[in-house]
Amino acid sequence: MANPFDTDTGSELFGSYEAELKLVQADLTQKLDQIPELSGEPRKSMVRLAERALEEATELLDQMRIEKQNIPAATKSKINQRFRNFEADIDSCKRKLKDLSTDRKALFGNRYKDDPTVDDQLEQRQQLLSGTDRLDRSSQRLRESQRIANETEDIGRGTLADLQLQREQIQHTRMTILESEGYVDKSVKTLRGMA
Repeated sequence: MANPFDTDTGSELFGSYEAELKLVQADLTQKLDQIPELSGEPRKSMVRLAERALEEATELLDQMRIEKQNIPAATKSKINQRFRNFEADIDSCKRKLKDLSTDRKALFGNRYKDDPTVDDQLEQRQQLLSGTDRLDRSSQRLRESQRIANETEDIGRGTLADLQLQREQIQHTRMTILESEGYVDKSVKTLRGMA
């Protein structure tokens, strides 16, 4: 039976984290290589995917850091060297991703520039006005929807009040019928008593 505190278990776990990190690192490198070829929304999307892969790689490094404490001293020096290499590679990927994600022209395309021309400014102004018009129309639709919702709520409240009133009338009628049946029963008994 294996000892749960066996040091080989620690190195096996470290090895599984290492293998998983290699896969994540290859995926991250591939994404980082694709980013320069993209612009606009596809680039933003790829940057987000690369950020997620980088987070996963960082989590794996943290797990490896914890597991390397369980490794025997004899093999720890080799493991420490491999771990430092992984850390350096991930740091390099992190810097590269930061550089790629701060490239405004590539992220936003040719529409936005630090030094726009008159035509670019006019186009940007038109886009802004168009966006403002869409926002105004959306706001009007939201206000109209809110008004309809309030009217519907008022109608519902009125319907519930009517139903409550009808319920009370039905209960009152029922009580009257029960009371009448009681009188009829007494009358029948009285008539039988007289007969």
